[in-house]
Amino acid sequence: MKNFWKEFKIFINKGNVLGLAVGVIIGGAFSTITTSLTNDIIMPIVSIFLGGVDFSTMSVALPTFFPLEEGAAPNTLNYGSFLSAVINFLILALVVFLIVKVVNKAISLAKKKEEEVPPAPPEPSNEEKLLMEIRDLLREQNNR
Repeated sequence: MKNFWKEFKIFINKGNVLGLAVGVIIGGAFSTITTSLTNDIIMPIVSIFLGGVDFSTMSVALPTFFPLEEGAAPNTLNYGSFLSAVINFLILALVVFLIVKVVNKAISLAKKKEEEVPPAPPEPSNEEKLLMEIRDLLREQNNR
């Protein structure tokens, strides 16, 4: 058990957990935005083409096997809310896909630029420098 807590401390201190927490918080905020986009902008536009149908109120009343108490709402299957949630999910998935695609493209462009720059030729070793000096001296002697 002691080893487990030690590994957990190492995991927490790596920084991955902090990045994950930030991602979850940003994801929650982004989810709120996409929910609003779906419910307040997309679904009203879609309902225009479907004769003004409000998706959030679409439901089917389920049968009751026992008498309802006075003032109790009937049991309903709210498929309109589910449809809105599915559209919300698809929008969120599309945006995440586009973000990942852009990040991967940027990473691949950065790698290409690194590959395009050829490394400088290595500096000649001391032996090579000495041999070049000897070669040059021999040329000078032969040219005289």
